[in-house]
Amino acid sequence: MAKKNTIHSIKQKIENGLDSLVGIPPLIARITVGWVFIESGLWKFSNLDQVIGFFESIPIPMAKFQAPMVAAIELSCGALVLLGLFARWAAIPLIPIMTVAIVTVKMSDVKKFSDFFETAEYLYIVLLAWIIVSGPGLYSVDVWRKKLRAKR
Repeated sequence: MAKKNTIHSIKQKIENGLDSLVGIPPLIARITVGWVFIESGLWKFSNLDQVIGFFESIPIPMAKFQAPMVAAIELSCGALVLLGLFARWAAIPLIPIMTVAIVTVKMSDVKKFSDFFETAEYLYIVLLAWIIVSGPGLYSVDVWRKKLRAKR
């Protein structure tokens, strides 16, 4: 009986330790996906003529309008997601951008069903959906703002 209690005690300590880390995965997800979109948006702005040309070659309609719009959305929403500021709302417009990227560019690389799940764009969609549903996590500006409002 003592051995069973010891195992239960160890299990409980491990679970309590893991529970104390609950804020880390959302933070890592936000930093990862936010950083990728910030860099992508900055690159698109720095190479706008090249991006417009690429969009026209796909073909994406109104490429001269769409390229800077996509760059602005990626940059601004990526920064908001990274900070955890209005993160749920900021993640929403990034999903259609990734969906268009998959449909217009990445689907040619998909030969079997599992290839789709291996695309970075699909994985970004999964992380963004998680942020939308679960929120930005404990270590975010949104949570900090809520705590400040609660003190008032």
